[in-house]
Amino acid sequence: MLPIIDPEEDYLTIVAAEEKIAITEQRRKKELDEAQANVKGALPLSIRSWLNELKSKSIASALSKQLEAARISSKRPVSVPSEKAHAKLLNELDKTKLDLMKSISDIEGLVASQEAELTALKDEARRLEEYDPALEHKKELDSTAIRLRMYSKMGFEPVLDKKGVLVKSIVRAQSGDLHVVPLDRQKSDFEQSRLLWKLASS
Repeated sequence: MLPIIDPEEDYLTIVAAEEKIAITEQRRKKELDEAQANVKGALPLSIRSWLNELKSKSIASALSKQLEAARISSKRPVSVPSEKAHAKLLNELDKTKLDLMKSISDIEGLVASQEAELTALKDEARRLEEYDPALEHKKELDSTAIRLRMYSKMGFEPVLDKKGVLVKSIVRAQSGDLHVVPLDRQKSDFEQSRLLWKLASS
């Protein structure tokens, strides 16, 4: 960015120029006074007036030059933007800064969201790697229920009491007849099975 005018520096320049002009004016006045003293009485009045006028013009010319130099240095250079343009540029830069901060905040929020999603996906992938479908299916299957359903399809329907203990069986024969066979604890499992199959095939 181009340098901005420093009013304090310009003020100091003007003060220094005024001091220099005052010192130069005193020195020239002293020299002129000495010269006039040397030639006093020797020169006619017209020459003395001419010298006084020349002295005044010299001082005025020097002062004019110093004043013009100070005026030029106090003006804003062409390469430096005006106060209005500078304020507009600062406002645009502030707006750009705010837009960038918002964009950064949005991107950080998106990154955090993506990281959370990635963590969830990694956990899901780990869970799926450890998952055994066959084992899960085996757990879900109730072998007792499957056996009861198979027995029912073959024509045997067990009847349980309130405690879930088998008390009798209903046998559907091939002829369509239904036989109720109470559980006889005195008979062996083999004898019970043989009786049930005999009734089923009748």
